[in-house]
Amino acid sequence: MMHPKSPVRPVSPLNPTDAQTRLAQLDGWALSANGDAIEKCFTFSDFSEAFAFMTRAALAAEKMNHHPEWTNVYKRVDVRLTTHDAGGLTALDFALAEALDAFR
Repeated sequence: MMHPKSPVRPVSPLNPTDAQTRLAQLDGWALSANGDAIEKCFTFSDFSEAFAFMTRAALAAEKMNHHPEWTNVYKRVDVRLTTHDAGGLTALDFALAEALDAFR
């Protein structure tokens, strides 16, 4: 059975000061070179752990209706979060970052 997605809600980009404040509260996340995203590399003991993380992350992203950009090579998962509709960082990106960190 499919669950309905979260309703579309307007999102506004965070100003740079708010983004920096929220970034400082996260562990291991960095601002992208152009400042429109946050990024983190997660490293696991093997591919199975990395894939399990991605599975949990995918379920959380679906519930939030906010999806990461990511790549996976063996035991490494590189994640980039941005809100394309808003043209930069929003509260959604930081909420998803916190959820991903909780799966670690």
